[in-house]
Amino acid sequence: MKIAQYKKPYRLKKKKSILKSRFFWLTILILIIIGTIFYFLIFSSVFQIKEIKISGNQKVSNENLQEKISPQLTKNFWRFSSRSIFLTNLSEIKENLFKDFPQIAEINLKRKFPNSLILEIEERRPEAIWCSNNLCFFVDKEGIIFEEISEIPLNNIEIKELREKKLELGEKVLEKEILDSIKTIETKLKENLKINIEEFIISSEERLNVKIKENWEIYFNLRKDINWQITELGLILEKEIPLERRGDLEYIDLRFDRVYYKYR
Repeated sequence: MKIAQYKKPYRLKKKKSILKSRFFWLTILILIIIGTIFYFLIFSSVFQIKEIKISGNQKVSNENLQEKISPQLTKNFWRFSSRSIFLTNLSEIKENLFKDFPQIAEINLKRKFPNSLILEIEERRPEAIWCSNNLCFFVDKEGIIFEEISEIPLNNIEIKELREKKLELGEKVLEKEILDSIKTIETKLKENLKINIEEFIISSEERLNVKIKENWEIYFNLRKDINWQITELGLILEKEIPLERRGDLEYIDLRFDRVYYKYR
């Protein structure tokens, strides 16, 4: 005879309503707080950029700078737009300003809370005149051309390049060290040796021709010690070439271990 086994009746547990969950309401509260903060920082009028304070510029106008910066401040969110100071990409703005204004050498751009930007710029200063393909430009201390000119100002170092090359503003046309060497030559020839220079001509990466106003030339090697070459020039002029015969010179060549010169 089999004995019937007793089974407990199975009871279904009632699922707890999500509306009664503390975790659910805590999550909702956190999302509301985050959304409120996001809206306040991004869309509140308190942090919308209203002013760009610009200083240090002389040739680049405030209007042109404002015109380039302003469109970069607006960010779109679906149907909404914002000029929040928190969304401003300072690095991108600086990069675009350098690209659009070759005259600018340095940029300091920073936020001023709650709703302003401070733009401090330093413009390039002309150290010489660079001429190539019948076009002339101001070149700064780093060897970068930044402004095309139609007339050569007086008392400026004029450097010509014989190689034909298409140039763009903001391009580096010569190394700073070479420009410094040219400035050294200009100063010492003028002040120490009383030689008046008409122009400098770069004919290759190594060779610099200095055209003298008395219609003769000096050849320098840009890869060798410039001061040594100038010293050798002074000695050869003092000992072998009388002042009255300088006008008969065709050239003095300082590029080698000994000095060569030729009369016409």
